[in-house]
Amino acid sequence: MDNLAVVIGASGGIGGALMDRLQAAGRTVVGLSRRDMDLTDEDSIARAAGRVDRLGPPGLILVATGVLHGPGMQPEKTIRALDADAMARAFAVNAIGPALILKHFLPLLPRDRRAVLAVLSAKVGSIADNRLGGWYSYRASKAALNQIARTAAVELRRTHPKAICVAFHPGTVATPLSDGFAKTGLQVQQPQEAASALLATIDRLDPAQSGAFLDRFGSPIPW
Repeated sequence: MDNLAVVIGASGGIGGALMDRLQAAGRTVVGLSRRDMDLTDEDSIARAAGRVDRLGPPGLILVATGVLHGPGMQPEKTIRALDADAMARAFAVNAIGPALILKHFLPLLPRDRRAVLAVLSAKVGSIADNRLGGWYSYRASKAALNQIARTAAVELRRTHPKAICVAFHPGTVATPLSDGFAKTGLQVQQPQEAASALLATIDRLDPAQSGAFLDRFGSPIPW
């Protein structure tokens, strides 16, 4: 894997931990946050990709962005709580923004050697695993992200046969995104734990796994 790594969402809990782990391993790391790009502004994403492109082909791109709650936006317990504006924001940040990142960053990967682009999704985006209901906007936007990553992987094989595009469920992590929403009995990790597990799995990935939806240890999650 080439030395240059890019972390998108570097100001977040998991993104920051990924940055720390990569730098400790001696990688050259470019961290991109809200100051560098707006996920709802394609021009800003294209400009950020242009800055990375000038540094050379990255061997690793990690997309650690997402939104679950915020002002005027909470996970829905019932369909009666659906709000069109909140749902549109969930899709804009969790699905459309990452899709635009893939549009502008996948072409930066080297064509002649192994490289990885991984997006952080969520197990609640699994349709087959949905037994509890609720969380309509977050579930649906993460399911959309999974399909986007899967579809991009199919296209990537034609142009970058040694490259890998995957979606990861990092587990429940102690970050502002999960504050107040980690259910009793769930294993809640610190960001550094999740980052270490993700990077160890990424190092083991094979191009045949491109397009997969995996947990942080590399086990497949049902679609």
